[in-house]
Amino acid sequence: MTAGSVPGPGAALAAPASLRDRWLGWRNRLVASPRFQRWAAGFPLTQGIARKNTRALFDLCAGFVYAQVLTACVRLDLFRILSEGPLTLDALARRLDLPVENARCLLRAAASLNLVQALPEDRFGLADLGAALTGNPGIAAMVEHHALLYADLADPVALLRGQAGPTRLAGYWPYAGGVSADAAAVAPYGGLMGASQALIADDVLDAVDLSGSRHLMDVGGGEGAFLQAVAARHKTLPLTLFDLPAVAGRAAERLAQAGLSERIACRGGSFHDGLPASADTITLIRIVHDHDDGPAQALLAAAHAALPPGGTLILAEPMAGTPGAEPVGDAYFGFYLLAMGSGRPRRSEELRAMLRTVGFATAYEQKTRRPLLTRLIVAQKDVRWCKNDLTQHCVYLG
Repeated sequence: MTAGSVPGPGAALAAPASLRDRWLGWRNRLVASPRFQRWAAGFPLTQGIARKNTRALFDLCAGFVYAQVLTACVRLDLFRILSEGPLTLDALARRLDLPVENARCLLRAAASLNLVQALPEDRFGLADLGAALTGNPGIAAMVEHHALLYADLADPVALLRGQAGPTRLAGYWPYAGGVSADAAAVAPYGGLMGASQALIADDVLDAVDLSGSRHLMDVGGGEGAFLQAVAARHKTLPLTLFDLPAVAGRAAERLAQAGLSERIACRGGSFHDGLPASADTITLIRIVHDHDDGPAQALLAAAHAALPPGGTLILAEPMAGTPGAEPVGDAYFGFYLLAMGSGRPRRSEELRAMLRTVGFATAYEQKTRRPLLTRLIVAQKDVRWCKNDLTQHCVYLG
C-alpha cells in the first residue's frame, strides 16, 4: 500500500477475535451443520431444544401465511359469526359464501392458530384468540390496515436502502413531520388510532395516579379516545386535547356526539410553535415513537416548557428491548415506522436520557399490565428527588 492511499473494503484489518467471538464462531458452525442438526433432533437431552428451534424457524418462514389466515377470518367476519355460537362446517360455508372444502381449509388453519376450535359433529366455535378479537375491534382494524404495511415491505432491502420511493404508510399518515392536512386526509389514521386506543388507555390509567392532577392535557390526542377514558374515571378533572387543527376539529365533533364537549376542550396547533401552558399534567400516548430524534426532542422540550414547576409528563408507548416482547418493539414497530418514514422505537433508557436533556428533574418507569402493548414513563419538572419502592424504578435526572 502506497503512502496516502485509502484501503479498500477487502483491505480492512479485523481486530483479533476475543475468546467469546471464537466460541460463538465454533458454536455457529456446529449448529449450522446438518449432521449435528440430525443428531440433536434424535438425542434425548437436545431433542426438545431442536424441535423448539425448528418450529421457531418454520414460524418465521410461515408468518405471512399465518397473518393472511387471520386477514381472511377478519374479512369474512368469521369471529362475529361464531360469537353467536358454534356452527357446522356446512352452515359456516354458506354463511361465509365459500365452497365447503375451502371453508374446511380456512377453519382448520384458524384452529391451528388458536383462533377457532374444532368441536364434535363437524362443528366449529371460537377459541381463546378468536374470542379475544371479538372484544377488541381495534385489532381487526389493525389487521386490515396491515395490507398497506405488507405492500411497503414487498422489497424490504429497497426500503432499508432508502430506494423504495414513496410508501403507502407515509401517504396514509399525511401529517407526518407536521405537514398540514385537512380533516378528510387525517380521518383514516385518526380513526384507526382511536379504534386501537382502548387497548392502551385502560393499561395506562391503571398504572398512574391522577388524583393529584388539577388539569390534564393530552398532546397528540387524536380523536379523543384516551381522554374519553380519562373522563370516565375522573369525573371532575379538567381535560384538554391538543393536536393539529384538522385532527382537533374531528375530535371536537366526536366528543360532542359523546356528550363530552363541556368536559374536554379541543385546541388545534403544532408543538413546534409551543404548547398551551394550562395543564399540570401532560400525556403523550403513543406519540414520541412516531417522530425522529430531533422532532421528538423538541416535543419533550415543548412539554417541559408548558408545565408548571412540579408538573408531570406521562409518556406511554411500546418500547424497544421490552423483556419477553423484543420482536414487538424492535421488529414490528422498527419496520412499521421505517415504512412510515418517521420515528423509531426507543428503549426506556433512551427516552429517560432525552427527558434529562430537556430539563426534567426526575423520571421513572411505572409498571403496566401488558408491557408488550405499552410501557410508561413518568417525568416531573423541578423535583430534586423521588422515592424508590417495589412498584417503580426511579432514576435521578437532576
